[in-house]
Amino acid sequence: MPAAEPYLETSALAKRYLDEAGSDQFDAFLGRRPRALISRLVVIELRCLLKRRLEGRQIDARYEQAALADFAGDVRRGHFQVEPLTDRHALMAYDLVDQPFGRSLRTLDALHLAIAQTIGVKMLATADLGMARAAEVLGFTVVIFGQNTL
Repeated sequence: MPAAEPYLETSALAKRYLDEAGSDQFDAFLGRRPRALISRLVVIELRCLLKRRLEGRQIDARYEQAALADFAGDVRRGHFQVEPLTDRHALMAYDLVDQPFGRSLRTLDALHLAIAQTIGVKMLATADLGMARAAEVLGFTVVIFGQNTL
């Protein structure tokens, strides 16, 4: 039942594969759940994040490949259920832009929120304060790990 499983936004999931503020808390959070939901968008964003870290010399190629392999293994073992991206998500994200969140939504934040709404989850995990604020307005229970952006 998706409602009991959290949706993991990329900034939170990255803490599983990168040593960042909140990584230990995120691992403990995941350890209390048999499965969490992510989207194809998260898969793409995680790949881009690791590539940026490699190009910025924050990680090396071996670390990047190990993180990608660990992630693929987590998906294969069923720790994460990958939800598809659909045109419906884009249309919902478009409409979310006009919601009173206190600041304008970023494009990918709007897509994450649309996906989470569509799959019917009640909890959203993030490390992004702007995403957290918008998710709370939409009625999600929000769990924040570290703080990456405002």
